Amino acid sequence: MSDLYFSRFLTRGAHAQSPAHEGADGAAAASAWDEALPRWDLRDLYESPESPRLQTDLEQADEDSRAFAQAWRGKLAQADGAAVASAIAEYQRIDEVLGRAASYAQLLFAANSADVRIARFSQSVNERLTAISTHLLFFTLEMNRIPDDVLARQLSDPALAHWEPFIRDLRVFRPYQLSDEVESVLHEKSVTGAAAWNRLFDETMASLRVSLDGEDLTLGTALDRMSSPDGNARARAAKAVGETLTERLRLFSLVTNTLAKDKAITDTLRHYPRPTSARNCANMVEDAVVDALVQAVTTSYPRLSHRYYALKAKWLGVEKLQYWDRNAPLTTQAEPLIPWKDATAQVLGAYEGFDPRMGEIGRRFFDNPWIDAPPVPGKASGAFAHPTVPSAHPYLLLNYRGRTRDVMTLAHELGHGVHQVLAGQQGYLMSGTPLTLAETASVFGEMLTFRALLDAQTDPTRRRLMLAAKVEDMLNTVVRQIAFYRFETLVHDERREGELLPERIGEIWRQTQAESLGPAFEFAPEYDVYWTYVPHFIHSPFYVYAYAFGDCLVNALYDVFQSGHPGFQDKYLDMLRAGGTKRHRELLAPFGLDAADPGFWNRGLDVIAGFIDELERT
Repeated sequence: MSDLYFSRFLTRGAHAQSPAHEGADGAAAASAWDEALPRWDLRDLYESPESPRLQTDLEQADEDSRAFAQAWRGKLAQADGAAVASAIAEYQRIDEVLGRAASYAQLLFAANSADVRIARFSQSVNERLTAISTHLLFFTLEMNRIPDDVLARQLSDPALAHWEPFIRDLRVFRPYQLSDEVESVLHEKSVTGAAAWNRLFDETMASLRVSLDGEDLTLGTALDRMSSPDGNARARAAKAVGETLTERLRLFSLVTNTLAKDKAITDTLRHYPRPTSARNCANMVEDAVVDALVQAVTTSYPRLSHRYYALKAKWLGVEKLQYWDRNAPLTTQAEPLIPWKDATAQVLGAYEGFDPRMGEIGRRFFDNPWIDAPPVPGKASGAFAHPTVPSAHPYLLLNYRGRTRDVMTLAHELGHGVHQVLAGQQGYLMSGTPLTLAETASVFGEMLTFRALLDAQTDPTRRRLMLAAKVEDMLNTVVRQIAFYRFETLVHDERREGELLPERIGEIWRQTQAESLGPAFEFAPEYDVYWTYVPHFIHSPFYVYAYAFGDCLVNALYDVFQSGHPGFQDKYLDMLRAGGTKRHRELLAPFGLDAADPGFWNRGLDVIAGFIDELERT
């Protein structure tokens, strides 16, 4: 049984957007808008950290989990199908209580990780949940020890057949399952192991301040300045960020080395064949499919990123781009800020134009306090959607600064939210999707919004700028994330031979970034520390390929939609409703797509290449 599976209630479904790019001068813009931007209200989960209901839920869950273990330990293989179904339903009920408490603690911490009281509360909740869930640990382990022939007889009962997707996904980890005693030790020690290092990273990142142009800025705001129309401002921001990250380089290297070694120890105990195997199992995707994706993207570097950035260098009038020019705007004119109400109208209009049912679900997030939008100190950078539990509703975290890319981020996270609402009907254990499929609705929502905005644009210059921005977003989602994946793979492979010096990690970072970005770029020495701020490397090893998987999948899916595929909207919504009950082959079959087909990934990459073709013609 994978520890990725056991940590579901601690990390369930918070799909973080990579902080690859954000608007320039964001802090100045946001400061005047704080009053207008929505803040979420978490009272649909619990009234406060001191809520009596929270304490009662935890106490009851502890009592119920102990009773559950007493009732079922050692008895699953001898029970009939209906009894096992009843046990799973009770397990789900208890687990959802834990999930609600975990979600509340996570969201509080994400909104203000600089508050030591919130950090203490979040850690306390995680420790309590780990202790309670230890009593439930036997259940999934014992489910996996049921012999195949016995389980087949049990599944003949319709009551248990309902849970077949849950059991199917559980048994993926069967070959890697350890003894109950070892699993229990790994589980209980997680709060002082990987989780503790994750917390150290989060609190360190939240406390960082970048000294730039006489101001002390948060890291997110300083990174925003690297999208400034002013090249000198971009360079100053890049140097200042590099200096700040270098000051903490030994700490970030220690965190990275420790977590990589921790993962290697666990992977060795479980006999995973390679560092990526646990993630692929959790994503319910075959190693060969991921390898095919990575191969297709890396092979396409020259026709995608290398070609585009050569064009960008020409547009900017330089022989070589500096690393801080990657997200440079293609016009020196400041992009007009987009008020929140306009962003809301644009995104909802695109969703409703595709299907009114999607628009109706999306509108709930704006009619209710389910979104936290302002970029404020102490808040998690980037953006994410958290499904919480089916008995509540998802929440969205953004850092909205009024740029077009922020509108795209809103469209992205709203896609997650709509997906999570639709999948919630499958129940807590079967509503969550693997990361590879979790990005489907979000990237599709981005594409719907982009297409709607592009079709409405009549100014040729503005249209070209929009198209270039979309290409950059797609390169950030596909090429950049696969380069991240390559970086992680090399770091984890090399870490198995011994600790990596900070300089060596920087060399691997530069190598993988140079390969992906191409000969149009030059890299100053301080760029070698830029790997340190990517949270995915810390929280979710090998998560990043899911972005490329989702983007390429959606490009192929959108191509089917544009071709006039009959009943596309109904099939698409059915795909989202399925949650985690179906694998990628089953979900894509109604659209005539197969991710195992060698041509599938190139079909998605061809969409990006087509946009670049259009830019070359303008």
